[in-house]
Amino acid sequence: MLVLATGCTAAPTPDPTAPEPAGRDAPAIRLVSYEPDCRRLTEELRKAAQESVGPWGFDGGGYDIGIPEAASADAVGGRAMRAGPAPSGYSRTNNHEAGADEPDMVKTDGRRILVTDRGVLRVVDTASRRQTAELDLGIGDAQADLLLAGDRALVLATTYGGGAAFDGPAVSSRIAGRGTTKVLQIDLTGQPRVTGSYSIDASLVDGRMTGTTARVVVRSVPRIPTRDVPDSAGDRERIAAHRKAIGTAPIDAWLPRYRAGDRTGRVPCDAVRTPPVFSGGSLVTVLTFDLAADLGDGAPVTLAADGDTVYGTTTSLYVAHDESWRGWRRSGGWSTDTDLFRFDITGPRAEYRSAGRVPGRLINQYALSEHDGHLRAATTTGWGDDSESRVTVLRLDGGSLRKVGSVGGLGKTEQIHAVRFLGDRGYVVTFRQTDPLYALDLRDPARPRVTGELKIPGYSAHLQPIGDDRLVGIGQDADERGGQLGAQVSLFDVADPARPARLAQHRVRDASSEAEWNPHAVLWWPATSLLVVPVHQYTETASRSTALALRVGPDGLTKAGEITHPGTLGDSDPAIRRTLVVGDVLWTVSDHGIQANDLAGLDRLAWLAY
Repeated sequence: MLVLATGCTAAPTPDPTAPEPAGRDAPAIRLVSYEPDCRRLTEELRKAAQESVGPWGFDGGGYDIGIPEAASADAVGGRAMRAGPAPSGYSRTNNHEAGADEPDMVKTDGRRILVTDRGVLRVVDTASRRQTAELDLGIGDAQADLLLAGDRALVLATTYGGGAAFDGPAVSSRIAGRGTTKVLQIDLTGQPRVTGSYSIDASLVDGRMTGTTARVVVRSVPRIPTRDVPDSAGDRERIAAHRKAIGTAPIDAWLPRYRAGDRTGRVPCDAVRTPPVFSGGSLVTVLTFDLAADLGDGAPVTLAADGDTVYGTTTSLYVAHDESWRGWRRSGGWSTDTDLFRFDITGPRAEYRSAGRVPGRLINQYALSEHDGHLRAATTTGWGDDSESRVTVLRLDGGSLRKVGSVGGLGKTEQIHAVRFLGDRGYVVTFRQTDPLYALDLRDPARPRVTGELKIPGYSAHLQPIGDDRLVGIGQDADERGGQLGAQVSLFDVADPARPARLAQHRVRDASSEAEWNPHAVLWWPATSLLVVPVHQYTETASRSTALALRVGPDGLTKAGEITHPGTLGDSDPAIRRTLVVGDVLWTVSDHGIQANDLAGLDRLAWLAY
């Protein structure tokens, strides 16, 4: 079966008039309503796939054997219960946008802490500082993330190898990202129990939740059987074989199958939308689940597109796809653009609204920002000496995300390492040997401009706002040649857009932090001006993991202390992954357990081993 998957020492001054790299606006979307018998949709998917397929499928492709799988997943009805009173102050997940909660391995409502670890959900009572429950999620050792609303939790995970509970063959392989996304609804009143389950033949991309409504984005690839092609076959022969198989593939080869409780089904044809240009090599589906009701069938809305980055607000959900991973576009030539797809999430069901395209690639979801009817996107084009970055502003214009302005020439020969948009301001970090921090004025969408630049050794991989005129950068220190020396935390003053300045820095030699690639690892607690980040330090004989606590003053960073967890993993300390505050207690979560420390003095209060 063919699985068709789809800094320098001195940075040049940005040039707002730099020529636009190759790329173009995406034409307006087509809101097609496909007929129930799926004939037209099948024809369009076949045609697109035949034009896009390469000798090894899509995105490198891969071969896999369909193996019949059988399992069951039962759903039990139930209603969400209102959570009881909680302590007056507790921290939440370090989300990108206010009101758009992001799935994570740890959640709290102040009364309890929920942690997922190696397929197990643990519940800790914050008042007694004891673990009160443990639930095997039935997903093996797969990592799961959580969303929490009242007395209901939603568990999201992708599993591989075991297959989903569907009638007939189910293909499961890590090749080309194939997997099964499992969604579990957990009732937390009393002992936690599974009250709803949902599985879909697709891999989890990400999710967002506003209120009690969760939107879950998954990606699937076609399951198209083909005859083995001899190893001696050339590219032309392989492509011909793939096109022949695609030409007879039924619609079931594309549409994701799901199991909702004890019912099975597939995404219906009238739930599928096609963007202006698509490959037929992948589908992105947005599912909707209300934690205050039964899971249902997820109200799927499927787009004939690919997706690898999700960005969300309280009203919009964006799915982005970096085409450089695919490379070949139907129109010919190699593409390094990023496709953008916007869904309206103000209603009970997600609705596909518009599409756009920007040149280059995103570093992560923080490179996107919706503000006052516009979407800002920071991207890098090229590699090595040919690379440079820009910010493009697109207007939400009917069926299109249409470009209205851009500023280019950021960090020539460098790559973007961090982006933060804050209202009508923006900050971009590029790096090769030094770290230029660019400050941008975005008040006029048609004329974004660079207002200031700061060059310092090393780089910030995450920018955390801690007040109107202060940013904290978490990343790597570096020497004059760009060689990384260890983790660093920097405090920036951005009050003057023309003269951003670094006020202080804290270095940890030969170290890194999960916060560099996962902002959920960052705790900023403004009530006590406390910043906590996990740090993993390496030595010749062992490694050391701590939670580094820093007090942030108006002009400096002061080390408040370090938190470590008991136990060892060989010659290494347990890796501390998350930090949260409940009342006057600082909680840290590692691979070995959960620890409570006094928020003021950091003295250990309790240790709960797994």
